[in-house]
Amino acid sequence: MPDGDDWVGLTDEPLDAAAAGRWASTPDSGAVVTFAGTVRDHAPGREGVTHLTYEAYAGAAEARLADVVAEVRRRWPSVRRVAAIHRTGTLEVGEVAVVVAASAPHRGDAFAAAAHCIDTLKATVPLWKKESWAGGEEWGTDARPIRSAAEDPARP
Repeated sequence: MPDGDDWVGLTDEPLDAAAAGRWASTPDSGAVVTFAGTVRDHAPGREGVTHLTYEAYAGAAEARLADVVAEVRRRWPSVRRVAAIHRTGTLEVGEVAVVVAASAPHRGDAFAAAAHCIDTLKATVPLWKKESWAGGEEWGTDARPIRSAAEDPARP
């Protein structure tokens, strides 16, 4: 866990969402919101997904994760701690692929910051996902162009 108030990174080790939530908690935070994205057993048009393989260009992906966290801090200055951590490698159904956490004095900012963090991470961080299922394997169907962390991820 980091010494500062931002936890950003890629890892090939299992992710612990509860540990990220504990890390995000500070004495002056009345709210901690933690999100864990897990591998599910299906994708559009692909039933029976057995596992996913995530790849990333570490330098670029970590820089983008840092940009996402910086944007969260710009939009919600009351946020105390922010985590944005993504797993790489092969993950089985049910394993945690991504964790974000945000703490703030009040729940509104913590929820908004965490939601923005995961939405922006998915829209801006260069990560590649290969899906494996009974019918074969192929890179994910939800690929989209990489965007700037300052753009609104909800807008097309």
